[in-house]
Amino acid sequence: MPTGKKKRKKSLRGMDNSLLEEAVGIADNRGRVVVVVEDCVETSGAFVLHHFLKRSLHPDSSDVVVFIAFAHPFSHYDRILRKMGCNLTVQRKNQRFLFLDMLTLECPDRNEREAREDGLLALYGEIEKAVEIYSSLEGSRTITIMIDDVSLMEVAANGSSNHVLDFLHYCYSLKEKYGCSFVTLNHEDIYSSANTLPLILQPEYLADVIIKAEPLATGLASDVHGQLTVLNKGSACDLGGSSSKVRNFHFRVKENNVDYFYPGTRT
Repeated sequence: MPTGKKKRKKSLRGMDNSLLEEAVGIADNRGRVVVVVEDCVETSGAFVLHHFLKRSLHPDSSDVVVFIAFAHPFSHYDRILRKMGCNLTVQRKNQRFLFLDMLTLECPDRNEREAREDGLLALYGEIEKAVEIYSSLEGSRTITIMIDDVSLMEVAANGSSNHVLDFLHYCYSLKEKYGCSFVTLNHEDIYSSANTLPLILQPEYLADVIIKAEPLATGLASDVHGQLTVLNKGSACDLGGSSSKVRNFHFRVKENNVDYFYPGTRT
């Protein structure tokens, strides 16, 4: 009996995760896609980034993650992923997880324009070099580049939106050159001026999948933390056809996993 309960519990968790997986449309852990995760002050989308991080580092694969962190130190992600059953410290030692800590990145006031550009170019050079090395190793693998988060990258670049956009385009080019996946987190509701709006529109244009985390339209609920809207433009979908597909469902973030469910189906 206990064994049966454990299997049933595991099955239910798989169903929860599969709702997001099906919406994104990546099959058999081999998708090369550009995913843009957008959230807002009321509803964080960080858990979606954690989901992709754990997925990429699954023990049955040889995939690699290059993680560019502007938001938190390594200990933050390590603590969260341990609760989800993924040890980032071990993955780091196994050279499957490259963590680039950008919290201490500073662009000097001296000759600001060149400093901003040189800082991001140096970062891109480091990423490209790592991707090139990982791609040259034997075995089939997907290299995923993750950025948390784009808005703080703009802060690190002293507010230079153009340089951030150039950097994102450079990283996007690695998908074509090396078959990388690319996942970014951005805060949609902080861009109110026309000058910074491209930091939302350009990543959306480049994305294969856009995932928006938003509060419930009906207000707060104790057992539902928000809703996800997943727009799959078709290039990541294995179902055939090229038309965009939109999925909407609710989520509840727990300590070690996330429940995904359609409105009215939660018991």
